[in-house]
Amino acid sequence: MPMPKTLKLILLSVRDLIVSAGPVVFIVIGALVAAYWYLDPQPPKKVTLATGPAGSAYAAFGKRYADALKADGIEVVLKATDGAADNLQMLRNGEADVGFVRGGSADPVADEEAGLVSLGSLFYEPLWLFYRSDAARRIDGQAATLTTLTQLKGLRVNVDKQGSGVPDIMARLLKANHMETTALRLSNLEPAPATEALLAGRLDAIVLASAPQSPLVQRLLRARGIQLMDFGQSDAYARRFPFLSAVTLPRGVVDLATDMPPHDVALLAATTSLISREQTHPALRQLFAQSAQSVHSGAGWFNRARDFPNTRTSELPVSAEGDRAINGTPPFWQRYLPFWASNLIERMWLVLGGLVVLMLPLSKIVPPLYQFRVRSRVFRWYARLREIETKVDAREGERDALLDELDELDRVTHRIAVPLSYTDELYALRNNIYAVRKRLLATWPKEAEATGG
Repeated sequence: MPMPKTLKLILLSVRDLIVSAGPVVFIVIGALVAAYWYLDPQPPKKVTLATGPAGSAYAAFGKRYADALKADGIEVVLKATDGAADNLQMLRNGEADVGFVRGGSADPVADEEAGLVSLGSLFYEPLWLFYRSDAARRIDGQAATLTTLTQLKGLRVNVDKQGSGVPDIMARLLKANHMETTALRLSNLEPAPATEALLAGRLDAIVLASAPQSPLVQRLLRARGIQLMDFGQSDAYARRFPFLSAVTLPRGVVDLATDMPPHDVALLAATTSLISREQTHPALRQLFAQSAQSVHSGAGWFNRARDFPNTRTSELPVSAEGDRAINGTPPFWQRYLPFWASNLIERMWLVLGGLVVLMLPLSKIVPPLYQFRVRSRVFRWYARLREIETKVDAREGERDALLDELDELDRVTHRIAVPLSYTDELYALRNNIYAVRKRLLATWPKEAEATGG
């Protein structure tokens, strides 16, 4: 069954339009491919997060980040470390992409030059100094509490493992009290064995730097014979050391029913930040910064809801992704599109905008190309018609042969298909063929050919 003529014309017009727009489409696709290759918008499917010792708050938070990014198809490899200082060193060496780093651990100048950036401050990490009540009584028979670091002279004190950052902080605090580390019987056990040694009486005091969610902190807060040191000079420490903040453990916050603790306790706290390398893919930095909103935005023992994450207490420059996730408004498309599509638009919106600007002048060449392609179907036969007309004027060839050529040319024009808007040019060609035939018949009668002119 032959195709209806109207449908044939429509398909022909569509084909002409596609062919005419081909150069523009080719340029746009080429620009998109080049931009995609250069910008590399899609992130790797695997990222390494430096956490901390097993059982620490860092390790617990690391698992929550792994679960959050798994929903977007990203595998988070959790790398156990000795703590904040170890995490920082791994970031410097390129052994981790992201890591938890406690305030006071980083060198703001050197680490900024090394390409480390902050994704935001996440939570307070108090300096917990737990001590045995019987050790406090040995210092002063009447006093059963410790309130200053100078009271620790001669005691067996564990200051966490090297690489955790705690030994460095304690050394700075002791120096501020005109004390040498040799004035204490220091050890560097990991938090878990140090806790057991404290409970067993093999240590007099231990220092931990961890979020309240740490199982070890929770255990020691409820242990019999173990007390938490009240830093009565916390404000003074905070003035001397910018990376420390004076915080208060409110009365009854651990357990309201048993009124634990029975009074407010002044503590010192560093602020832990999520640090990333500049070489880490921007989309991954964005995912971590966005996940921090859900992981750390709740109220805690030392902060109100939505106090964290923030960009106010970061020692290192905050990356654009962290600042946008914490202080900005996410683009509307993030609420409706999957991560890969949202990220593609996020990374390539400037290129897409540039292509729109580029297409405005390029699109102006499509109508002339389309017009030329359609009209060329008609105009190319004028060369043949002019050739026949020249022969008619010069009386070259045979009269019947020229008529046959005109008839053939007329048959060809009847098979030409053009859009309705261009039919006037097709009919003009047919009229011109008819005019040449009419002149041939008028100026070159058949009898004249027979008599030789």
